[in-house]
Amino acid sequence: MAGRPIASGTISFGLVAIPVQLFSSTESAAKVQFNSIHASCKTRVRQKLFCPTHDEIVPREELVKGYEFAKDQYVLFEPDEIKAMEMAATHSIDIKEFVPISAVDPIYFEKAYYLGPATGGDKPYVLLSEVMKKTERAALAKYAARGKDYLVLLRPYEGGLIMQQLKYDTELRGFDELADPDIVVDEKELALAEQIVEQISTDTFSPEGYMDSVVAQLQEAIEQKVAGHDFTLAPAEEPKAQVIDLMEALKASLESESSEGDDLAASAGGAS
Repeated sequence: MAGRPIASGTISFGLVAIPVQLFSSTESAAKVQFNSIHASCKTRVRQKLFCPTHDEIVPREELVKGYEFAKDQYVLFEPDEIKAMEMAATHSIDIKEFVPISAVDPIYFEKAYYLGPATGGDKPYVLLSEVMKKTERAALAKYAARGKDYLVLLRPYEGGLIMQQLKYDTELRGFDELADPDIVVDEKELALAEQIVEQISTDTFSPEGYMDSVVAQLQEAIEQKVAGHDFTLAPAEEPKAQVIDLMEALKASLESESSEGDDLAASAGGAS
């Protein structure tokens, strides 16, 4: 497994203890970041901490942490008080229950970490991964680290394990005000929509086929600017007018997909 571990821990359930190491599952993507520059001298400006009561810049050594318990009223805490309140980092991944992998909606998913076996943990690590594959279940667990008690999901992945950090239910906003449960879908509309879905459906997800085209376009424009050349960005596509007749829109979409499929078939035939 590439990279250095960012933490170590122990998966525990019953009398079983599996020493593991945590690895980041992602790499920092190249981001286009613009800085605020003073136009007259081309110097990057710096932010300063300002106190509106005393009308002065506040040095960092005079800052303390405060919690707003009422409008513009704060109770202050010293660093050792905040540290004492934070949960001790046990780095123990305590499995609470096993659930079907499909039972946890992706809306709860946060960052994912790779888990690798630490010294002495190889066999029970593989065993846990294999039994979850066989039973098609994942493990809900609690993980105390960095001053917080995390809810996590352990699931099998490519012969190993992933620890998926989850949101707590209280962190999600309700959806009931956004959807109207009283709308009835016409069977003919549903049948047409199903045909459209079938036409552009695949059985696998191929992430390598997708890229951030906006970042690529910005980087190309920046390179031209650095080289002293003018550049033009392609105009954004105008949003399509709102379609009122749903049936007509579905039929038009179906015809469009069929036409594109015929063109591709013709091209393939010509190439051969």
